[in-house]
Order: sequence, then C-alpha cells, then structure tokens
Amino acid sequence: MKHSDQNKLHMLKEKFMTARDWVMDHNKIVMPLVLVVCVLLTIVIAVNANHREALENEAKEAAMAVSNEETDSQVEGLEAPVFELEENAHPEINNLIRTYYDAQASGDIQTISSMNAYLNEIETIRVEELSKYIESYPVLEVYTKPGLTENTYVAYVYSEVQFTDVEKSLPGMQTYYIGMDEAGNYFINDGTYDDTVWNYIKEVTLQDDVVDLNNKVVVEYNELLAEDAELNEFIAYLKEKINEEVGEILAQAEVPETADTPEEMPDTPEEGTQDVPSIITMVRATDVVNIRTSDSEEADKIDKAQIGQEFTLLEQRGNGWSKVDYDGREAFIKSDYLEAVPADETEVQVAEAEQPPEEPEETVTSSNETSMGTVTVIESVKVRKSASTSAESIGTAYEGDVLELIMKQADGWSRIKYNGQTAYVKSDYVE
Repeated sequence: MKHSDQNKLHMLKEKFMTARDWVMDHNKIVMPLVLVVCVLLTIVIAVNANHREALENEAKEAAMAVSNEETDSQVEGLEAPVFELEENAHPEINNLIRTYYDAQASGDIQTISSMNAYLNEIETIRVEELSKYIESYPVLEVYTKPGLTENTYVAYVYSEVQFTDVEKSLPGMQTYYIGMDEAGNYFINDGTYDDTVWNYIKEVTLQDDVVDLNNKVVVEYNELLAEDAELNEFIAYLKEKINEEVGEILAQAEVPETADTPEEMPDTPEEGTQDVPSIITMVRATDVVNIRTSDSEEADKIDKAQIGQEFTLLEQRGNGWSKVDYDGREAFIKSDYLEAVPADETEVQVAEAEQPPEEPEETVTSSNETSMGTVTVIESVKVRKSASTSAESIGTAYEGDVLELIMKQADGWSRIKYNGQTAYVKSDYVE
C-alpha cells in the first residue's frame, strides 16, 4: 500500500475515534436527536406511501369513471334518440298520406295496396265497407320523427273524417312507418318491419311531445262525442254495422254455392245465418299475451291469453289492437299475437257446442267415462263444455266443491263429471 493511502486511513480512524468520544461524552443530547430523526424518516416514508396509494386510487377511480361513461353511452345507444316532432316538414310524405287517405275514402284498394306493404283480408273488406260512409278527409296534418335508418320516418297523422250526412267531422290520429323504395318513392310500411323497428316506434311514441299530441287528439275526440249525442250514436252504430258487414262478406266467401242456389235462399235465415258473423270472426292466440281493458299497453291487465285460446273478434283496430269478447265483456289484445281461425274449424267447434247433451251418443260417452277419483275446487272456476276458455260455460264450481275426476289432461284442463255430463275446468283451480 502506498504511504499516502496509509496516511488517509490513519486520519479517518482518528476522526472516527474523536467523533465516538464526543458522542459518548454528550449521549444525553445525541440520543434524543437520533430518535427524532428516525421518527421524521418514518413519517416521511408513511406520507410518501399514502400519497402513492392515493394516486393509485385516483387512477383506478378515473379508469372506472371512463368505463362507466362508455357503458352508459352504450346503454343510451339502445334508446331511441329524441328528435323534435316536425309538422308537415316533408311535402312528399304529405302527398303520400293525402293519396292514401283519399283512397280509403273512396275504397280504392288497388291504390292502397300499392302504397301499403301490409293489408290483410279483413282489413281490406273493412276499408271497402267503411268507404261507403265516408265523404272525405278535409284535414290532414302529418307529424314526423326520423326512423332507424336513412329516408325512414315515424309519422303521426292527425285527421278529421267527414262522414256522409253527418254535420261535424271526427278527429283521430294514426301512426305509420314510412320507408323509401329502390326507385326513391316513399311508401307506407304498415306491418312488415321486424321487432327492432317495432320497439323503436314504441319508444318514439312514448316521448313527451308525441304523448302530448296524442292526448290533445284524445281530448278533442272525447269532448266532441260528449257534446254531440247524435254523432256519438252514429259512431257506435257505424262500428257495429261495419263488423256485421265484414262478417257477412266473409261468410258469403266461404259458402259461394249457397249464393248460387236461389231455391235455398229462403231457408238460410232459419238455418242460422244469425250465427255466421260469430263463426267467421274467431281468432286464436299465437303466444302467451296480456288481455287488457283498453287498447293500450298501459291499460289494466284482465288476464293472460294462452297459446291456442280462441276469442270472438269484435273489432280489429288500425292501431295494432283487436277488441275481443272475453267472458261476456269487451277486452283488448295486441293483433300481432292473434291469428284468424279458419271457418271450417270454427264450424266444427260450433256444431259440437250446439250438440244437445241428451243425444244418445253423448250420453253413452259420458256414462262410460271411468272416474279416477275426485278433486276439490281450491278457487271458484267456470265449468265449460269443452277445454277452452271461449267454450260455453255451463255452471260455476265454488271453492270447496268436490268434483268427480275423469282425467287430468296435458293441456292444463281437467275432464270432470258435472250434473251428469262430461265437462271441463282449468286444472290450476282444482287439486
């Protein structure tokens, strides 16, 4: 080792020894200072750690906020955007609507069909028959909001219809979905769209400005009928008359040979022509669907229609609802969930319902049914001739009544013996 390095090492040792001796001589002062320094270092480290943790938490919260904003925007994207309701803003659409309503007033089915993508047989007949009572539509106002895609619109048409020989015109409002074909011409898409479009229309229709417009028209309609008893009576008569005429036309279409045989015509009324409208206006549910007190999804629920359950159709409305007979009173079901019952099926059901209970074959069948025991009624229920809620009711079984059980069927009905004849009750009401 070099001499200079040895000197440096010797000097360092001497300084260390001097410092140690000083500390030992002044330990009462030095030790508290060392403790204070250690505490300060601990605090600094802790503060830095907390600060770092706070920064990390802020970063996490910021990331979550960004994620939530993205999620919220995605959810909002599922809702219909709110556009201002425009009045008579598109002349081509106004012309389309004017042509369409004029065709309804004149019963021009060819023109209507060329503009309307959906018009079933019953609606076609209804338009033709109603046109006989309509003079014109003197007032048409078209309110629109953009549709789901370019060149499509949800249109709300306010109209005033002038009936023949009636002084005052009647207000109303209808909803249409307007599209554009490949040639650049607007058309009325009145039923061929999918669930996405249908849900969009419903969401737009529930927006405040549309609700306000609809309420205004409803109030105007109700006030007019309340003030004019003659008009009120005419509207009630017209609804009944149109239903009757539609039924008669459909019935004639089903039995053309009767109309071609003059000698049989006098016998037709005596053989039950009065029952024809109810036969050909039967509909059945294609899915489980709510039965409501009026034609609105906000109306009170009466019951649920089951798949295959049949109803007498009283009126098929242009707003997508059907008025039906349910247990002797008027009720409403969405038309999308109903289908017409073929006339031949209905005639068979009517024939079975009208079969006298004392007929020998029926009596033999009932008497030969083997009993499986008894069931107790747990809630009052109607007893019916066949396994359908639209079948004729022959009585009521009350809670606690004991019924003789023939068979519990897979369709949810129980076949029983009731007052000596075979009958049916819903299995949910017995045990």
